[in-house]
Amino acid sequence: MEFENIDYWTDGPLAFLVLDRPAKLNALSLGLLRDIINVCSLIAVSDARSVIVTGNGPSFSAGFDVNVFNSAALRSNDTAERYEVAALGGRAASAIEDLPQITFAALHGHVVGGGVVLAAACDLRVADSDTILSIPEVDLGIPLAWGGIERLVRELGPTLTKELVLTCRPFTAQEARTASFLTSVTDPGQAMEAAKELAKHIAERPRFPVVTTKRHVAEVLSGDLSRDDAMGLVMALDDEESTSTRDAYLTRFLDQP
Repeated sequence: MEFENIDYWTDGPLAFLVLDRPAKLNALSLGLLRDIINVCSLIAVSDARSVIVTGNGPSFSAGFDVNVFNSAALRSNDTAERYEVAALGGRAASAIEDLPQITFAALHGHVVGGGVVLAAACDLRVADSDTILSIPEVDLGIPLAWGGIERLVRELGPTLTKELVLTCRPFTAQEARTASFLTSVTDPGQAMEAAKELAKHIAERPRFPVVTTKRHVAEVLSGDLSRDDAMGLVMALDDEESTSTRDAYLTRFLDQP
């Protein structure tokens, strides 16, 4: 299936979701947001184990396409129609976050507003050292939406989230790394390769404990502590791939002098 605003392909255990409006710095148009939702529905049921989210051209994303503010949909007197447009970005971010696979954002150039939210929806993030991030929504006279506040508080904490959102100041990849928003910072032009290496490394692990770990972290963050870890261990003992991995590990361990 082809998409107008996204490049999507798989390579072995990896899936690639690439924003593809380079002439517009991958500004998040309504069409691009819909494409993200539709691509994620394909990825979710695919055999991919890791997903890399990035952007074609000089920037990851310039954020929400400001031309939409002048569109008929947002100037409509129909509140339901305006709400649907306003909610679309949140649906796209949730589509990425809800993927069962581990997701990796490879960031470069400018990462602005909604682009930061999409990156925060991924499990892990790497960035070129010259990447610049910013959240200019307050300067546009709107609050940060799309679940951005929740995701940034989760990743950055409440104090830094308030400062970055309220001041709208740009911040560097190194500052984002120091704040633990990024897994690593690479030399310029190397974020994609670093993301692929990390994605392949995790894709080689047995699916059951990987998917279970992602779900457990999400449950802890939501305040749900009802999981039964003992049952998770029992299920792993019955999982064929997990058993094969465990047997190989124990063989290496027991063969050591």
